[in-house]
Amino acid sequence: MVALSHRALNARKARMRVARTLVTSTLLLAASPALAQQKYDPGASDAEIKIGQTMPYSGPASGFSISARVAAAYYKALNDHGGINGRKIAMISLDDGYSPPKTVEQTRRLVEQDEVLALFGSLGTPTNVAVRKYLNQKKIPQLLVASSSSQWNNPQEYPYSTSLFLSADQEAAAFARYILATKPDGKIAMLYQNDDYGKDYLKAFQSALGPRADSMIVKALSYLPTEPTVDQQMVALKFSGADIFMNAASGKFGPMSIRKASELQWKPLQFVGSSNTSVKNVLEAVGLDNAKGIVSLAVYKDPSDPQTVNDKDVQAFLQFMKQNLPNEDAKDLSTVGGYVSGQLTAHILERCGSDLTRDNVLKQATNLRSPPIGMLREGVSIGTSPDNYLPFSSARFIRFDGARWVTFGEPVAMKDEASR
Repeated sequence: MVALSHRALNARKARMRVARTLVTSTLLLAASPALAQQKYDPGASDAEIKIGQTMPYSGPASGFSISARVAAAYYKALNDHGGINGRKIAMISLDDGYSPPKTVEQTRRLVEQDEVLALFGSLGTPTNVAVRKYLNQKKIPQLLVASSSSQWNNPQEYPYSTSLFLSADQEAAAFARYILATKPDGKIAMLYQNDDYGKDYLKAFQSALGPRADSMIVKALSYLPTEPTVDQQMVALKFSGADIFMNAASGKFGPMSIRKASELQWKPLQFVGSSNTSVKNVLEAVGLDNAKGIVSLAVYKDPSDPQTVNDKDVQAFLQFMKQNLPNEDAKDLSTVGGYVSGQLTAHILERCGSDLTRDNVLKQATNLRSPPIGMLREGVSIGTSPDNYLPFSSARFIRFDGARWVTFGEPVAMKDEASR
């Protein structure tokens, strides 16, 4: 066995102190690699690892920026206890207002002025797609993007870009298989956004229904992101006679469509994407009673669920939030996303050891093998490979009971419909 250097030993001790102090055994804690010959790309040094991201601190998606604040608090806590392999994490997080042109501007600044090693955890599909080609041409890792678009699993064309969400293809196919198993004679109405994300969702849903798709889907309507409401579409979907509503709306149209279904007193079995499960940012806005009975998918434990009060991961997470972000709502699921993103970012950087080159960062991010990440639901793990960037191969069904999300059934396999 190779002996660890003094610096590596100190790094290991520091991380163990963080683990005990903040999240007990749930923080990152694979063995630190021994420090070998140092290799650095811009953004890395003996003392620091500089990473970046864009985040909507302003604009229509600003409510989700809490995830970045949680991740930043996680990095600070690690830094206070010695950092990673003796190096401090310096995260530069810039506001893009959820506007693609602003994302381009801020990303160029991160790369060309701040010279970050890599980008981690930036939020949004249109914003990150706007800079994907630029970052891949520069061979700068664009990792753990907070987006459920299936576009992030494309290692042949965009090898430097990955996501930390269930993909739309995976979700849509899982919902379709559930419908076939539980309501094979159901009539389905579907709402989706008229863009690549929405069309991919529809295609994957139809593909998973197979030969039953044409007879089961009685109406599928789209909307443009520029439309003020989806009222017209919702009225037409109600009067289609459907008793199942596949609600693939995203952004503001998610809560808007949930609310409109309630106003119309239309009560089908409704499915929503996992991006619309935040109690604080989505369901409270539409009225909790209006969301009762909705079904979705989840990979993270819910700190607002009374059933998790004795769960060690949840206890550690709530303690972390109390110590580091006491004024934030720890029971908002968006905080959990930031916490997981922070843990996984640190795990990837830790696995790099002293080979802090962009290619090695990418290598570690695309060879994940069930890293010890806290707050994953039972039966859910993270894994990637060079030819499959999808981070989750399983998830859990959840149903909203009017107050909280309740898990039901066994872990469900999340297949990659896009590769079929």
